Amino acid sequence: QLQLVESGGGLVQPGGSLRLSCAASELTLDYYAIGWFRQAPGKEREGVSCISNSGGATNYADSVKGRFTISRDNAKNTVYPQMSSLKPEDTAVYYCAAAPWGSSWYDFWPAEYEYWGQGTQVTVSS
Repeated sequence: QLQLVESGGGLVQPGGSLRLSCAASELTLDYYAIGWFRQAPGKEREGVSCISNSGGATNYADSVKGRFTISRDNAKNTVYPQMSSLKPEDTAVYYCAAAPWGSSWYDFWPAEYEYWGQGTQVTVSS
C-alpha cells in the first residue's frame, strides 16, 4: 500500500512562492505518475499538475501554466511542485495522488489515481 504525505503548505502573500512536497512510503514511486489536485471551498476538485514516473513528461492546468513547475526525485521518493506568482484564487487544499504506470494519468482523471494523500492547505492572502 502506497502512502503519500504532503507538506509545505501555509500562508503566503499574493505574488509569493511555495514549494510543496509529496513523500511516499511503503512502496517506491518509480512505477507511478504523480498528480497534484486542489479543492477550494465550494468548488470541485481540479487537476493542477502531473508528472510521469520517469519525470520525462509533465502536464499543467491552464490556470497555472507558467507559474507552477513540477519535478521529482525518485531517489528520495518525493515529488515537488514549485508554485510561483501565487494568486488568491490559488487558495485551496492541495492533494498529491499516484497513478500506476500505464494508466491515463496525463489528463487528470481522478479515477486513474489509486492513492491519495491527506492534503495540505495553501492560503494566498495579504
